[in-house]
Amino acid sequence: MNRTTLSALVVLGAAGLLLPAPPVSAAPAEQDVAVLNGDFAEPVMKGDGPTTVGIDFWTGLNQRYSPTASGRTDASHGVALQKDGNTLRQRLRGVRAGAKVTVTYEDSPAVSKECAGPQVADGQPYAVDGSGGPVQEVTTAGDPDRVKGTPGKGRWTGRAYVFTAGENEPMLTFTSRVTDSKTHVTCTPMIARIRAVEVPPPVDMTVDKTNLGTSEAYKGNERESSLHNAAAACNGENACTFRPDARTSFRYYDEARVVGEAFVNCTRNTLEHSRLLSYAERSHDSISQTYAEAGLALPEVARLPTTGVREEDEKRIKERPMATQFALAYEQGWQRPWQWFSSDQRTVVERIQPGEVSWVEMQPSRERVEGWFVSKKDDYRLHAVIDGPSRAVPDRLLQRTGPMSEAEKQRCGAARPMTTTPVGATAPASSSDKGLLKAPAPTAPGVRASARSLPLT
Repeated sequence: MNRTTLSALVVLGAAGLLLPAPPVSAAPAEQDVAVLNGDFAEPVMKGDGPTTVGIDFWTGLNQRYSPTASGRTDASHGVALQKDGNTLRQRLRGVRAGAKVTVTYEDSPAVSKECAGPQVADGQPYAVDGSGGPVQEVTTAGDPDRVKGTPGKGRWTGRAYVFTAGENEPMLTFTSRVTDSKTHVTCTPMIARIRAVEVPPPVDMTVDKTNLGTSEAYKGNERESSLHNAAAACNGENACTFRPDARTSFRYYDEARVVGEAFVNCTRNTLEHSRLLSYAERSHDSISQTYAEAGLALPEVARLPTTGVREEDEKRIKERPMATQFALAYEQGWQRPWQWFSSDQRTVVERIQPGEVSWVEMQPSRERVEGWFVSKKDDYRLHAVIDGPSRAVPDRLLQRTGPMSEAEKQRCGAARPMTTTPVGATAPASSSDKGLLKAPAPTAPGVRASARSLPLT
């Protein structure tokens, strides 16, 4: 993986909010890919070799020679691929599917003193391939003057292999094509000084926060069948470090949503009033989404503060080591604290004209960070995307008024709710009691007066 430097992260943080975010960003320029131990110098070897000790960060037991024994003038060690389909493999850290990768390296026929002249005279065959790319068959330069019992001086030739990654963390593989059973195990094609660059795919900023993709876990060069072991390896205060990838992390404004109710003015007068609006934002993560998509219960070790329940998330912030590892890396890189959730209140004053509607929309400012939880031994790696509320810039509150919809017009034109008048509903009104006459009081409790009015004289 590209080991992102602190300065690169600070530059990204100062670059400003991506507003408005285009559907897909422009393709970035060519960038270095970290080929771990590309000179095969680790672990440190004693003597000139060949040795068959495992080479750090590479998979496959191969014969390693010192730079001097390899016939090189730099510090790169030479590695012989052995024979019968033996491989030398490494996953290219941080490379995403769709990236165009260019691998450069050097090859040579074997320098082993066990080689007979005919075995190296016309060069030696091997293949190189990357996940999703073609298999490139190669033959080293020839060494026609070799005599068995005398070490070769190396005939190193620069090579290049280009492929488009068909998966995240593509596997780069060198495979020996020497199959002659009479060939000594050390008399096989050699590889040295592996380097790589990539043109990464454009960052897709249209991915919704509730569908951040599938997280992946690796142990060394092997993909794990589940995330559990990698998450468990990070379940300690300093067990893992989160390494953000600045190239695929960005800030953005989310889709607008209506906050509170719409206020419809059906009167003939302008209305003016104030109201209190409350709103909240939560975080999302690809780890929990991966478990949910697979229909699996989220284990305790993989839980981040992204439930949306404030009390539960506050508890996880204190108790989950991975939450601390992520927040610490974010704060060191962007020089501000990470917020797993946010909430706020605003009082707005509305002035609504007759026949109009008033409502408030909110566009929350959010931040998406992609990267890796990497164990201290650099064996387990867990990919994660975390999307949460950002306070780098303020949220947008849009106070809006506009004409009524047809449904609202119909509602405003509807009759006032009334009860029926079953008696005398259609009869003309009779005389009205103006309150000039008094009815005599009842003669006994509970007895109604016999006369309700007095004649005028």
